[in-house]
Amino acid sequence: MRFDVVTLFPAQFRILSAEGVVARALSRGLATLTTWNPRDFATDAQRTVDDRPYGGGPGMVMKVEPLRAAIDAAKAAAAAAGCASRVAYLSPQGRRLTQADMRHIASAPGWILLAGRYEGVDERLIEACVDEEWSIGDYVLSGGELAAMVVMDAVIRLLPGALGHADSAAQDSHGDGLLDCPHYTRPEMVDGHRVPAVLLSGDHAAIARWRRRQALGRTWERRPDLLRARGLSAADQALLDDFMRDRGGPDPEQAAEQEP
Repeated sequence: MRFDVVTLFPAQFRILSAEGVVARALSRGLATLTTWNPRDFATDAQRTVDDRPYGGGPGMVMKVEPLRAAIDAAKAAAAAAGCASRVAYLSPQGRRLTQADMRHIASAPGWILLAGRYEGVDERLIEACVDEEWSIGDYVLSGGELAAMVVMDAVIRLLPGALGHADSAAQDSHGDGLLDCPHYTRPEMVDGHRVPAVLLSGDHAAIARWRRRQALGRTWERRPDLLRARGLSAADQALLDDFMRDRGGPDPEQAAEQEP
């Protein structure tokens, strides 16, 4: 999978190739990363990439011409490599990404990620060159570089062969629309707290049922909006009802009646 990133700070992306899952994936050729600095495409002696906003106000706005030239160069390089990449702008005004979106992004051959700075980019550049606008959350960063790296990390770990175990990504939080279950490792006892007995039983069916029950229960406790969005099978609803009774939560039938 190919990533081209248009950024004023390409050095920030060196961390991706230094260590961790993404670095291993890049070194093995599962994904590639190329950065494009708009300053290299500016035509004046000062290599200007921004200017004051029309209408006044604080901050600066990134100019159309250097960004468009950088995007065009990235598209040409991607096309020469046989990759028809679309352009995504990382922005607080974009659509907030979910794990399902990350799977969709991972299914494409490549992306050109535009990392904005300052007060953002000229709207005419977005209208002319950007295919999608993405947000990683309802907050503001100093620039789109961190957001682009978050997207790359979330997507690259989904690529076949990126993780040590083929099932790891599928079993993560949000992999099935649920939060992950609790996990434990050795020693068996820590500060008087013992590993749940079912995990020591060797009964794989019981362990799978416990993990599913915990994932459903944790999602109900922490992110009930996820349950409302995905719906539950009869088997999952029975496991969740059992979890709620053990937790001393509302009666499942009463909880269902109270749902908006």
